[in-house]
Amino acid sequence: MRAFFIRVLMALVVAAGLGGAALAKPLPVKVVIVTTFEIGADTGDFAGEFQPWVEGWPLTHEIKIPGVRHVARYSDDGVLAIVSDMRGRARESVAALILSDQFDLTHAYWIVSGIAGVDPKSASIGSAAWARYVVDADPIYEVDERDMPAGWPYGLYSNDAERPNVKGKAEGSSAMVWTLDRGLVDWAYALTRDVKLPDSPALQALRAVYKDDPEGRRPPFVLQGDALGTVRFWHGAHRTQWARDWVKLWTDGAGTFTMTDCEDQGILDVLDAHAASGKIDRKRVLVLRTGSNYSRAPDGQTSLPHVFSEDAVKAGFDATFRVGGVVARELVTHWDRYAAATPTGGSR
Repeated sequence: MRAFFIRVLMALVVAAGLGGAALAKPLPVKVVIVTTFEIGADTGDFAGEFQPWVEGWPLTHEIKIPGVRHVARYSDDGVLAIVSDMRGRARESVAALILSDQFDLTHAYWIVSGIAGVDPKSASIGSAAWARYVVDADPIYEVDERDMPAGWPYGLYSNDAERPNVKGKAEGSSAMVWTLDRGLVDWAYALTRDVKLPDSPALQALRAVYKDDPEGRRPPFVLQGDALGTVRFWHGAHRTQWARDWVKLWTDGAGTFTMTDCEDQGILDVLDAHAASGKIDRKRVLVLRTGSNYSRAPDGQTSLPHVFSEDAVKAGFDATFRVGGVVARELVTHWDRYAAATPTGGSR
């Protein structure tokens, strides 16, 4: 009998503990930072996308989110940062975060912050672009260029189309283009357009060979420019022209291809899927991409196989926090203002 009562007592204790955990108040989050990868440790070594936020904010607390492989970090003032992992894994991680009962994300702002390839026609390595549009280029038909019909500019074209540069359909696959809240993007850009981004002789030498690209030769700067997402890495003059055409096609001429990355299309797709639930506010999403390499070689040259330069990659990592951190700091510092009302235009 005594053993029976002990078992009952232990069961009640466990049940009380589980009930307490279930009733624990979710951690309120003001700003979510989504980075896609880190190199080595989160602090003290060669920094990737995550480390500048961890050290620069700083984000002193660790928390494990089921479904997110890398440990997340957060601060007492309401900033949460995750490493989503790259390409297809980014979808899983962002969905896991949204579905977790550990956080209250209903009023959170999102900053997708990472490096990208930059079109030298639009900007230079080390520059930072706030996206107005994110365009998906994964649902696509492809024909080997050696087999494509005469007169085609490339062998990539829309689903349910019969030739390049015709908008097809992607029903059941993707929305294809996501428009970021223009007022919020304009506000973020106004807040950061004068941020001084570091330059160096090494970056100057990498830019100098782009003689036919004035924007690509500029010292690093902040701009508004749109992001193209593909899970595959691509490079080259012909593919860059395809990317320009693709962004124009799917934004009905309103967008300008600036940055190419592997995750934004997946992240925006997941955020859209969960927006109707009220768990997140889709209007409070920002995408900031920084140039770590050019999307093509200088005219008449080839950069393969040396697409990346350590100096350029470092500049891209550095710019993510230098620019994105300004916006995050403003939101957190004046949360009494921005919790209820999303900023617009040049308002502060």
